[in-house]
Amino acid sequence: MTEQPTETRSGFVALLGAPNAGKSTLVNQLVGAKVSIVTHKVQTTRAIVRGIATHHNAQIVFVDTPGVFKPKRRLDEAMVTTAWGGAKDADVVLVLIDAERGIKGDAEALLEKLETVRQPKILVLNKIDCVNREVLLGLTAEANQRVAFERTFMVSALTGSGCQDILDYLGQTLPAGPWYYPEDQISDLPMRQLAAEITREKLFLRLHQELPYSSHVETERWEEKKDGSVRIEQVIYIERDSQKKIVLGKKGETIRAIGQAARQEIAEILEQKVHLFLFVKVRENWGDDPERYREMGLQFPT
Repeated sequence: MTEQPTETRSGFVALLGAPNAGKSTLVNQLVGAKVSIVTHKVQTTRAIVRGIATHHNAQIVFVDTPGVFKPKRRLDEAMVTTAWGGAKDADVVLVLIDAERGIKGDAEALLEKLETVRQPKILVLNKIDCVNREVLLGLTAEANQRVAFERTFMVSALTGSGCQDILDYLGQTLPAGPWYYPEDQISDLPMRQLAAEITREKLFLRLHQELPYSSHVETERWEEKKDGSVRIEQVIYIERDSQKKIVLGKKGETIRAIGQAARQEIAEILEQKVHLFLFVKVRENWGDDPERYREMGLQFPT
């Protein structure tokens, strides 16, 4: 580990946005490594994930929150409450708007509620490579008319365009103070939980149209072997027995593909050989179980 600079800055930066605005992609891009799962299925991020970026003399802790939307279920309500709680606990709030979709629906409702957030707010227009300059200028003007943003940044989270400007700005404006984490740490998520999140990502990518949101992955066993490899056993929980055949697939093809993709990515992160074993179990109405919420870092709505 290199010696920490004498004068340092540090702080927590929360990302708020409508589902699928690109928050997780942006956090991964800013951190420079994968710390949050990304799928094209909305509301993938359920709990708060912190990604840690060291930029010159500053340590920037990005807080990836669940997407803000109108809740319909108990799990939805817990996710939205967690998102707003993460914003109000941060030093700075990045408000992400999908430039392609514009200010409407969930994004419009988000801007209206931002008056309850007292922290400095930064506007980030994402997916700028998908729209023309006139549209971007119009969105910037409209958003800044609704909310008193400190700055506006235009980025492509997918390509990384404009992301360095955000790091430069935050690195200069965050409060002076010691770093919260070691310099080489990129996330505060335990590896058991990160491994479970990676498997959940592969599950969603493979079954985005067939599998409902009522699925959950837990790492139940983690054993370091003498040969330097690790044995990981995970359980995919579903709510109904009829969903089991969807996850397993014909002759087990689907779950094998999910396991292979997850194993490869977990092995890359751990930099060691991984033996991953997946099991599918039915846990009826897990979405109403307070214990599951605690495991995900969510507050159970009463």
